[in-house]
Amino acid sequence: MRRAGAIVALAAVATGCAFHSSTVVLLPEPDGRATAVSVSDSRGEVVLDRPFAAVRGSPFGAQPYVASPEEVQSTFGATLAALPRGEAAYIVHFDEGKDRLSDDSRAVLDQAFAEIASRPVPDVLVVGHTDRVGSDAVNDALARQRADSVRTELVRRGLPPESVQASSRGSRDPIVPTAAGVAEPRNRRVEIIVR
Repeated sequence: MRRAGAIVALAAVATGCAFHSSTVVLLPEPDGRATAVSVSDSRGEVVLDRPFAAVRGSPFGAQPYVASPEEVQSTFGATLAALPRGEAAYIVHFDEGKDRLSDDSRAVLDQAFAEIASRPVPDVLVVGHTDRVGSDAVNDALARQRADSVRTELVRRGLPPESVQASSRGSRDPIVPTAAGVAEPRNRRVEIIVR
């Protein structure tokens, strides 16, 4: 479940009353990206289109307002803390034609493992990729070797083997589209997806 762009929607029974009241708050995206949500019922619609825009519903109609971060924390903090952490993704690169990490990727692998180690029950997917130098068969095999080498390193560092799966895409999913036969270092990679 993705926590980014979370919409906090909780129904609370008003004490001593026979009606339910709901509050919806649009939380900010971690990367600052703009989002919006439409909240509607039989009486109408309210669009929440900026961080902390909120609407409180009651039998007397929707009451739009802007919630403070402190209000969100005090009202919904326990609920937010109980949500699973969002997905994290890391990319490590490889030398051309090899399943050996490039020198600058060791630090990224360290960061990925720190994230993995911080999760009580990690679920990790490593996906190998190549550039478009070589045949599909060669690239498929090399991409798989790259994914397997990262998986092996994560297990060596202490990740339970059953918590990490390896797969490969060969040259089929480039970050930088190129013509066949073009060596593109950014496409020689393994994506590490941590959930």
